[in-house]
Amino acid sequence: MPHTFQQESLPSYLGMALRWLYTLSVALVWGCVVSSSSSSHTTVAPPQDLQITDPGLLGSLDIEWKPPPNVQTFSECTVKYRFEYRNAGDRDWKVIFTRKLKFRVGFDLSRTAEVKVQTLLEGRCTDDVEVQSDWIYATFQVPLQGKLESEVQNFHCVYHDWEYLKCTWQPGLLAPRGVHYGLYYWYEGLGHAVQCDDYIQDHDINIGCILQNLSQAEYKDLSICVNGSAAATLLRPLYVTLRLHNLAKPSPPKQLVVSMSASEELHVAWGPPGGETPPQCLEYEVQLAEDLEEAKAAWASVSTQMETALTISRANQSRISCVRVRGRTSIFCADQGFWSEWTQECFSVSRKEDKQLFILIPVILSLSSSLIIFMLIGQCKKRSPAGKPLHASVGC
Repeated sequence: MPHTFQQESLPSYLGMALRWLYTLSVALVWGCVVSSSSSSHTTVAPPQDLQITDPGLLGSLDIEWKPPPNVQTFSECTVKYRFEYRNAGDRDWKVIFTRKLKFRVGFDLSRTAEVKVQTLLEGRCTDDVEVQSDWIYATFQVPLQGKLESEVQNFHCVYHDWEYLKCTWQPGLLAPRGVHYGLYYWYEGLGHAVQCDDYIQDHDINIGCILQNLSQAEYKDLSICVNGSAAATLLRPLYVTLRLHNLAKPSPPKQLVVSMSASEELHVAWGPPGGETPPQCLEYEVQLAEDLEEAKAAWASVSTQMETALTISRANQSRISCVRVRGRTSIFCADQGFWSEWTQECFSVSRKEDKQLFILIPVILSLSSSLIIFMLIGQCKKRSPAGKPLHASVGC
């Protein structure tokens, strides 16, 4: 009997287990469907009233929007915004995630400014799933006067020694005689745009400007506009945005010293340049050339480093070594920069063999002189009469 009971009860236990697993699976699937359905039905509207305003700061525009109308209903969620902007023609958008409703960002006013914003919702009301709204868009374009060929040409700026900015340009192709150019600039911290007060002129025409005291503008956007005016002619203004640290050009390194060791090694040392250039921001390039007296030899770079000293092996080098050094802002302080001018072009150091030759020459001359004297004395003795003293001889 016990054996028969076990064989009849096993199928019934298996059936109950299978039914229980089936019921549990259905419940889990239904719960996931309900949860997914509830979160997928949560939507959020985009922001409202996106506006772009020009405060007259040469390219820094104010972008402002209002929250979506139903934002108060999402008390259990966090509301943020994804703000993107670019100039027309740029490939990539610049992205900012924020809870603010207003931003000031820089644009090139010679091209259309484009912005877009969307709402981001996440929290308990969305089961911690981020919900995104549709985008809203806005554009801004300054009315451009004059033809493109009337804009100034070859605009170029250099930040010398981190002390002053020198910008130069040439008149536009369609600029008439008697044109007057003005440079205006602004950076965060100034209340309004400021005009240059130190122009560079050529035949009474402004072709450049020197700006002093810009340390507060370092590592910020510096907005510049070069505008021109002439009688009965409209000229196209030029708008640019600069970063001073990327335009820095230091002075040449100071006190370049070259010396030779007993082991035929060339020691090169120098000091950082003057001015306000941060020493920790400098890197140096060292170049070496040989036999510049015989022919125009090519300079070869032997090191690019942040240290101010270098030892160069003199193995297999010719008679004269010429060393020069220059510096620029390193990648730790700038994305790019200008190299300084080179130090004095050539320092020559003689080889050990040359020094030995200079020592041997006097010895050889001394020995030669002694040999000639002894030979003359010998000749004199041969010519003297027998028995007479040497001092009585004539011609010796």
